[in-house]
Amino acid sequence: MMKSLQRILCLGVLLVASLAMADSIQLRDGHPDVYYVKKGDTLWDISARFLENPWQWPELWHDNPEIDNPHLIYPGDEIRLSWQGGEPRLTVNRDGNSRTQLPDGTIKLTPRARELDRDSAIPAIPMSAIQSYLKEALVVSREEIADAPYVVGGQDRRVVYGMGDTIYARDPDTQFENAPPRYGIYRVGEEYVDPETDEVLGYEARQIGLASITGHEDDMVTMEVVRSSEDIRVDDRLFPQPDRRVRAVLYPHAPDEKTTGHIIRFFDRINSVARNDVVVMNLGEREGMEPGHVLDIFQQGELVRDRQRDEMVRLPRTRSGSLVLFRVYEKVSYGLIMESLRPIYMQDIVESPEGSY
Repeated sequence: MMKSLQRILCLGVLLVASLAMADSIQLRDGHPDVYYVKKGDTLWDISARFLENPWQWPELWHDNPEIDNPHLIYPGDEIRLSWQGGEPRLTVNRDGNSRTQLPDGTIKLTPRARELDRDSAIPAIPMSAIQSYLKEALVVSREEIADAPYVVGGQDRRVVYGMGDTIYARDPDTQFENAPPRYGIYRVGEEYVDPETDEVLGYEARQIGLASITGHEDDMVTMEVVRSSEDIRVDDRLFPQPDRRVRAVLYPHAPDEKTTGHIIRFFDRINSVARNDVVVMNLGEREGMEPGHVLDIFQQGELVRDRQRDEMVRLPRTRSGSLVLFRVYEKVSYGLIMESLRPIYMQDIVESPEGSY
């Protein structure tokens, strides 16, 4: 009797969870029933054709034994929306035909052999908008700055150096033990500070060049500058060049728990940012953030005076957009704004999407 009751309770919980998921998923008005993936698409763009909240994409996937990883979508794939048990489902059809839409709306199929690899899959978000931040940006701690090798000089007693020049760098602590053949040359700049706690979250290190080691003696190396985007100076730091590609399997999804933070930095903008701009948030790995996490953006309500009670009150906040994290460090994250309903400002709130926790 007790086991039967437990089964009934478990089934009830699963049914409620399933209904809650179905109720929370909103299809976009005018959504297509079929969409053919084309070159230049992103996973977010395709999701937005079907859903009000593109991050809910994984919840609609129907198991397809012919597709090893449904999050790897390729040009020519057919995305089809169907209904099963009253719930929407998305499936991928990959039959090897090349599709061309004719002016009258007819789809022309051209058979072809398809060799698929992960690198040819469509990306989750526009790679052109984040490529430079993947290759040229680091967030480092005060300790990492102090321990990093640094430029001490160059030939001809000059004070600035560029591509083709010879420079010298020193590493008193490890003497370049197990040094890679190339280093990125970085300039340490912006200090990231939490707006609520005043905690120093890290320091922005911006790559300004790339240099190869041509000689090594004790704690000093000789290097040739093979690339520079601006003048290289004494005290600039050296950091190894990790693989900083965003994998094709990165896809937008919501955090498991409610998380709230603030935008603390944006780039090349003075007052506000919008769609396809990059911002920095005071949330990182220690808060459970990971690449692909989606966060909604809210403007803090204006502080106004209630003349009836002669007191200051804050107006309700308003949703201003959403973003996807693409690079996550211990205490901060870089995100790309995917949607902007109005201008987005410094100190705006970022939060897990409603209904995702």
